[in-house]
Amino acid sequence: MPRDPGQNVFDRVVSWTRANSLLLDALGALVLAGLAGLFSAGDSTGGGLFAGLVGVAMCLPLAVRRRFPEVSGALVAAAGLAQVLAPSPSFGNVAVPIAVYSLAGYARRWASLGGLGLGLFGAPVCALRFFTTAGLASVVVGAAFIALTVVVAWSLGSLRRAQRQNELALVERARLLENERENESRMAATTERQRIAREMHDVVAHSLSVIIAQADGGRYAAAADPQAAVRVLETISGTGRQALADMRNLLGVLRSGPGDERAPQPDATMIGDLVDQVRASGLEVTAEVSGPARDLPPAMGLAAYRIVQESLTNVLKHAGPGARTQVRVRWDDDALRVRVDDDGRGAASMVRATPGGQGLVGMAERAKLHGGTVTSGPRAGGGFSVSATLPYSS
Repeated sequence: MPRDPGQNVFDRVVSWTRANSLLLDALGALVLAGLAGLFSAGDSTGGGLFAGLVGVAMCLPLAVRRRFPEVSGALVAAAGLAQVLAPSPSFGNVAVPIAVYSLAGYARRWASLGGLGLGLFGAPVCALRFFTTAGLASVVVGAAFIALTVVVAWSLGSLRRAQRQNELALVERARLLENERENESRMAATTERQRIAREMHDVVAHSLSVIIAQADGGRYAAAADPQAAVRVLETISGTGRQALADMRNLLGVLRSGPGDERAPQPDATMIGDLVDQVRASGLEVTAEVSGPARDLPPAMGLAAYRIVQESLTNVLKHAGPGARTQVRVRWDDDALRVRVDDDGRGAASMVRATPGGQGLVGMAERAKLHGGTVTSGPRAGGGFSVSATLPYSS
C-alpha cells in the first residue's frame, strides 16, 4: 500500500499489520503449532504423539481467527474437548484464550457468548482431568486460573470490538461530513454562478439589445441620411460605455456591503495599498512584486485585488496572533500570479482548508470567470497558502 509521508513509524506499522492481518495470523498459527508439536515430542508418558496432534489441531485454526472467527473458534473448541483423551495437557492450550479473544472481538454476538461459555465449561473439566492427582486444592486453583484467563481474554476481545465499532463510526461520520462539505461546496458554487449570471443579465441585456437594434437601424439609415448614422453611432458608443461601467460596478458590488458601490473600483496595481491597510490593522505582512506591471481589463484587475483581499481577511480571522504573512505578485509573460502565505498555527488552518468556505469558493469563481485558477491549502510546517493564476490571454 502507498506510504503516507505524514505518518510516523508507529502509524505505518499499525497500518501494515492491519493490511496483512491474514498473513500474520497464519504465521503465528504455524509457530504455535510447531511449538505444540515440539513440546509434545518429548513427552515420556507414551501419549506424546496424540497430545502433539491435539496441540497442532488447536493452533492451526488460529490462522483464520479474524477472517472466520466462528469457524476458528469451533475448531479450537473441538480439539480442546478431544484433549481430555490425552495423558497430559498440550501446549496447544495457549490457543484457547486467543480463540476466545477473537470470538469476542470479531465474531457475532452469539458466537462471542458461546466462546465464553465453552471456555468457562472447559476450565473445571481440564482441572479435573489433569490436576486430580495433585489434590483438591490444585483442582480448584487450576480451574479458577483457567476460568480467569478465559474471562480476561473475553474482556479484552470485547474492548477490541468496542474500539472497532468506534473506528467504523468515526470513519462513517468522516465520510458523511466529507459528502456534506462537497454538497455544500457544489451548492455554493452553483449559487454563485446563478447570482453572477442573473446580475450580468440584468445589467447588460438591455444595453446589448439597444446596441444591436441601433446598429441594424444605422446600417440602413447610413445611405439615405448620414447624420442619422452619426447619431446612431453616438447612441451605440454611449450605451456601450454605460454597459462597461455597469459591468465594472457589478463585479465590484457582487460581494460588497451597502454603500460600497460608490467606492472606486480597485485593481491589481493597488494591492500594495491593500497590504499597507492590513499592516496598519496589526498584521505583520510584507509584499513582494516582480516583473513589469501590465494594463489589465478592469474586471481582471479587480479579481486579482479581491483574491488578495479575501486571503488577507482569512489570515486576520483564522491564523491567530503573531502570524506573519507574505504577499507575492508576479507579472509573468503569460499570466498574473498572486500568492498569499501565512505561518499561522493551530486547527484554524485546517478549518480554512475545508472546501465548504464561502471565501474560497468565491475566489475560485472570480478566477474562473477570467480563465484562471485558485489553489489553497495548508502549508508544510503550518500555516495556509492561497495561489491564483490569471492568464492575460483570457
